[in-house]
Amino acid sequence: MNRLERLEELVKAARAAGADAADALLVAGTSLAVSQRLGKVEHLERAEGFDLGLRVFVGRQQAIVSTTDPDPRGFEALAARAVAMARAVPEDRFGGLGEFHPPQQVDLDLNDPAEPDTEALAARAAAAEEAALATAGITNSEGGDASFARSEVALFASTGFAGEYARSSHSTSVTVLAGSGTAMERDYDYSSAVHLADLEDAAELGRRAAGRAVKRLGAIRPRSARMPVVFDPRVAGSMAGHLAAALNGAAVARGTSFLRDRMGEQVLARGLSLRDDPLRRRGLRSRPFDAEGMPCQALALVEDGVLRNWVLDWRSARQLGLASNGRAARGISGPPSPATTNLWIEGGSVSPAALMADIPEGIYVTEMIGSGVNGVTGDYSRGAAGFMIRNGELAEAVSGITVAGNLKDMFLNMAAADDLRFRRGTDAPTLRVDGLTVAGS
Repeated sequence: MNRLERLEELVKAARAAGADAADALLVAGTSLAVSQRLGKVEHLERAEGFDLGLRVFVGRQQAIVSTTDPDPRGFEALAARAVAMARAVPEDRFGGLGEFHPPQQVDLDLNDPAEPDTEALAARAAAAEEAALATAGITNSEGGDASFARSEVALFASTGFAGEYARSSHSTSVTVLAGSGTAMERDYDYSSAVHLADLEDAAELGRRAAGRAVKRLGAIRPRSARMPVVFDPRVAGSMAGHLAAALNGAAVARGTSFLRDRMGEQVLARGLSLRDDPLRRRGLRSRPFDAEGMPCQALALVEDGVLRNWVLDWRSARQLGLASNGRAARGISGPPSPATTNLWIEGGSVSPAALMADIPEGIYVTEMIGSGVNGVTGDYSRGAAGFMIRNGELAEAVSGITVAGNLKDMFLNMAAADDLRFRRGTDAPTLRVDGLTVAGS
């Protein structure tokens, strides 16, 4: 019995037990990870998993059960338990399965046949750490890590939907420290990819992490003032995430988004767009269908600064009188909820150097701490570290600062460079926002 046949049997058992509708989700996978610190392997882990989730509806009453047992002989009892639970909970007038759409045939190239063994992963972790430790000024290491994983996802619904896909992932990371005593500074670098061939060189990651750590030595706390702030790409992606959170259909339906009444209005600086594309080949978050069986398509959430779409699953779409746009995500034991996939801000046309060339004094942020964002008001306040900008050039390192503003104003006054790279799943180029409050000494 293959995976989809197994799920079909589970859904049939749910219907026989009294469910009006049901869907079943299967996630199976293997992973292997190696960690090294100061030349010695510290951690080696291999994991294999099989998880099965069943969601049933009795009218508008919903329940979800899960199991790690693949034996179909247990499906009848599992289904009966789910239906009994559904009959005991209140109705959800927005709940229910989505519309039926046949699975689309699309090759996203998400499954790399390459499967590194323990020795290959250990060698990659070692290469990253050794390159970092060879850099002058590096005095200690928190280690190098390398991992591989492959997962298989299958979904079957009583509407008739049946689909499955597999995906792989490879990653390398390294974290090191520079200096000594209370003057020590740490930094890191990492790379993740669907295919091993797309992974960045481990030694280069180590050298970059080390170079960043050394540059942070002697960090100061600058004066408190309002000034331009430039966000390095590795933290600029958080801005895309904050904007997407405000466009999440569940938050909009609850009235807890600061952009809930702004559809069709300018919410981002002109020339900038926020895009989400689950069909990017080899994308870190790509998928052919969402957690409710909806076909996936590229979506412009914000186009040339104007808000065009919410991030919707079926429940949030019904609350807003709309239709799902295929953004449902789901765990084995929880209901679907809206979520983005490969998300990015685009639209910059100048180099990072040109973006900050006219700044007499500002902050270049390379690391952010905490999550001080109010989704209802847009108030923003986060700890940060990075470098001073003086006369358009990077200067001394800074740490222990807080950057504050309001996201509604920040998005409208944002400028972008032309250095967008797809590295993290949520990405952005170098971003500049003027007039933020920097709290230092």
